[in-house]
Amino acid sequence: MPSRNRARVRRVLRTLAAYTMITIGALLVAVAVRIFLVPNNVIAGGLTGAAQLLNSLIGTPVGAVVLALNVPLLIVGWRRLGGFVFGVRTLYALVIMALAIDGLAPYARPVTADPLLYSLYGGVLDGLGLGLILRSRGTAGGTDIIARLAEAHTGVQPGRVLLICDVVIFGAGLFVYGPEKVLYALLVAFVSSRTVDFTLAAERGARQALIITTRPEAITRGLLHDLGRGVTVLEGVGGYTGTTRAVLLCVISRAEVGALKAVVAAADPGAFMVIGEAGEVIGEGFRPLRPGQQPPGPSADGPAGEVTG
Repeated sequence: MPSRNRARVRRVLRTLAAYTMITIGALLVAVAVRIFLVPNNVIAGGLTGAAQLLNSLIGTPVGAVVLALNVPLLIVGWRRLGGFVFGVRTLYALVIMALAIDGLAPYARPVTADPLLYSLYGGVLDGLGLGLILRSRGTAGGTDIIARLAEAHTGVQPGRVLLICDVVIFGAGLFVYGPEKVLYALLVAFVSSRTVDFTLAAERGARQALIITTRPEAITRGLLHDLGRGVTVLEGVGGYTGTTRAVLLCVISRAEVGALKAVVAAADPGAFMVIGEAGEVIGEGFRPLRPGQQPPGPSADGPAGEVTG
C-alpha cells in the first residue's frame, strides 16, 4: 500500500476512534446525570446543573436546555480553540449527551438510597466521561469550554477550573435543594474533577525510544510511514569497540510501543533499543506549546516528535 494511502487510513481510523471515545464519554456523563444525580436531587456541575435547576423550577427538559445553553459558548470556543474539528466534535458530544439525558428520563429511578454511594459513582462516571471527551479534542460544552480556554492560556488543570465554575452553580442550588444536597454535590464535583485530571494524565504519558542500528534509513522510513512519527538521527560511538553507529531518537505514545518494536524488528533485527517513559512531551503530535511559553529544548520542526536544529 502506498505511503499516502496508509497515512489516509491512519487518519480515518484515528477519527473513528476519537468519535467512539466521544460517544462513550457523552453516554457516561448522561448516565451520571440522569441515573445518579437527578433522581436524588443532587445538582450537577456547570451548565448541566443550571439546566437541572430550571427543570426543578419550571419543568423544562434537562437535555434540551443543556443543548440550548451551550450554543453561545460553542460559538466562542469554535473560533478560539480548535476551529472546525473542535466545533464539530463538541457539537456531536452535546447532541449525544442531550439526547441520552432526556432519553433515559423514563427509566431514571434512584439506584441506591445511600447518598454517599450515588455521589461517588455519579462523580466517577461524570469525570470519566468528560475526560474521554477532552482527550478526543472535544468538550461537553459549557464550563468545559472555559476549562479548555484556561488550560490553553494559563496551564491550569481543567479539573480545577471546572470545580470553580461548579461552586457558582451550587450557590444557586443551595436555595432550591437545600444545604445537605449541595454538600453532596460538592463531593460529586470534587470526585469528577479528580477523575478528569486522572483520565487526561493517562493520555499525556509518552515513551522515548533510543535505537542503535546499522540500518538507520530503513528504520526511519518505517517510523515515518507506518507510525507517522518523526525521528532524530544522532551519531554514537561504542565505548568498547570504538565503532560509529547511528542512534535514532523517537518519541511515541504508549499505544505505539508495539508498532515501534515491529518496525525495528522488520528493518534491523540486530538493533539495540532502549524505551523509557517521558514525563512530559510538548510539541507537534503531542501536547501543544502554550502561547508565550518558551520551548524546553530544540525546536520541533517537521513530522511529530522530530528534533531539528
